[in-house]
Amino acid sequence: MTRLFNDPADFADEMVDGFVAANRRWVRKVRGGVTRATTSPEGTVALVIGGGSGHYPAFGGLVGHGLAAGAAMGNLFASPSAQQVTAVATAAHHRGGVLLSYGNYAGDALNFDAAARALTEAGIDVRTVRVTDDIASASADEQHKRRGIAGDLCVFKVAGAAAERGDSLDHVAAIAERANDRTRSFGVAFSGCSLPGADEPLFTVPEGRMAIGMGIHGERGIDEADVPTAAELADLLVGRLLQELPDGVSVDGARVVPILNGLGSVKYEELFVVYGTVQRLLTDVGAIVVEPEVGELVTSFDMAGVSLTLFWVDEELEQLWAAPADSPAYRKGGAVPQERVSDELLEAGEQVQVTPGSEESQMSAAVVTDGITAIRATIDEHAVRLGEIDSVAGDGDHGIGMRRGSHAAHVAAQDAAARGAGAGSVLRIAGDAWSDEAGGTSGAIWGAALEALGRVLGDESRPSAADVAAAVHAANEAVLAFGAVVGDKTMVDALVPFDTVLTGRVDAGDDLVTAWTAASAAAQEAADGTAALLPKIGRARTHAEHAVGTPDAGAISFALITAAVLAVLPTKQKEGHHG
Repeated sequence: MTRLFNDPADFADEMVDGFVAANRRWVRKVRGGVTRATTSPEGTVALVIGGGSGHYPAFGGLVGHGLAAGAAMGNLFASPSAQQVTAVATAAHHRGGVLLSYGNYAGDALNFDAAARALTEAGIDVRTVRVTDDIASASADEQHKRRGIAGDLCVFKVAGAAAERGDSLDHVAAIAERANDRTRSFGVAFSGCSLPGADEPLFTVPEGRMAIGMGIHGERGIDEADVPTAAELADLLVGRLLQELPDGVSVDGARVVPILNGLGSVKYEELFVVYGTVQRLLTDVGAIVVEPEVGELVTSFDMAGVSLTLFWVDEELEQLWAAPADSPAYRKGGAVPQERVSDELLEAGEQVQVTPGSEESQMSAAVVTDGITAIRATIDEHAVRLGEIDSVAGDGDHGIGMRRGSHAAHVAAQDAAARGAGAGSVLRIAGDAWSDEAGGTSGAIWGAALEALGRVLGDESRPSAADVAAAVHAANEAVLAFGAVVGDKTMVDALVPFDTVLTGRVDAGDDLVTAWTAASAAAQEAADGTAALLPKIGRARTHAEHAVGTPDAGAISFALITAAVLAVLPTKQKEGHHG
């Protein structure tokens, strides 16, 4: 279990502050994460990496000369928000373009892609490389769906070295893609990990057994076996990875970088015992081992587990792997001394600008703010349950993410309304705050949904029931644009029927409260019905069988939110307002 924390909700923020305080030689804090504390030559590529916290030394520990220029650091096991990624990339950029690279998880893809669009609109050239090394997470025919685990280091290291030597953005991206194509990883766990403040681990493994093929966010393994000896474990890891070689690689005579990675509570001495057999097995089949790594490189809090990565290098990749690097957690060779960045570049926060809405819209903004207050209260009440539902086949962070998002939205909405914002602006500002603070998939989705609601409602008039229904439909379309459909076991399974029923009842002449009541009931029924579904996208897809019998956390939280907003509507309607 995780023992040392203050308020669990503040853990990630306090961790970043302490990390920066301890490593000022290498990093400085910026909005959303960290960037190098040293200068880089003008015109060189900035490698910006990132992901959820809880994986140290990934991701902040890999910022420095020869590695990343910046790292966006999200909440625990949740992707950084698009705003965080954009802020870090903007601070790290030195006019050579930005390469965004990260492990292939749904929330990371949503938020990094949104950041890439924002950076492009700002005139910054951007490329993206997702790491997909985990062979347990999808078949060889669907490598694009695989997760990124300890193979992150291989991609980041060679891309950072290519950027450091002055390669163009296109060439750095091509190097990163080639490294990803030639990297494979596989892991096991002897126990699950626990988030700060949690009473139970995200998953458990029976005594004397180990989970095979688990992820780094508390995802369950795809199989289970008795705990082997160190030599037997090495044989399992090497054997599974040799079953799938990169295209064009033949083991005999191939040069390979093995990375034996501890996931949090397996001791270095144990890793060395396992590694001795790993190297012997690779040598026995004719592979040439070059510059191996043994230690904690991509962790999962206190998980007792081990993963093996095989990085099959060509001549250029081997040179880049061996190139100097100097970061808080990873150093190689003789790194070149760097000049420190001026303290004047440290970013100062700015208050969100508000254009006052019309008097009618400001009255509606008060209703919206009450609704967001009710959302925060219901999420607080159900956060533990939502986390427990999510942990059945996911990573257990849904309740934490929703709490952080709804709290941030609540504060932002109150501030915007107090400064005269209309209903639309309050929703858009709240959505931006939700997305920024929550990160992850749910943060991106709720940010987009609230932005769409606000965009349609606007700041000029008091919305009618038809206006609200149109805004909800726009939010539905914004969420569907992320790719999920009804039946995938996501929030969409509750959102679509809510939208359909609300629109139908309003079109039939019902007032907003009556229509919303029926729509909320439909959302709850649909959310409960997700218990029978198999998840088809996201992290839970890998462990679909575990999810049957348990509803989707996103669908349940959406239904709870519709009920919370409903409780606010009747009083306001009696006062003559619409919502």
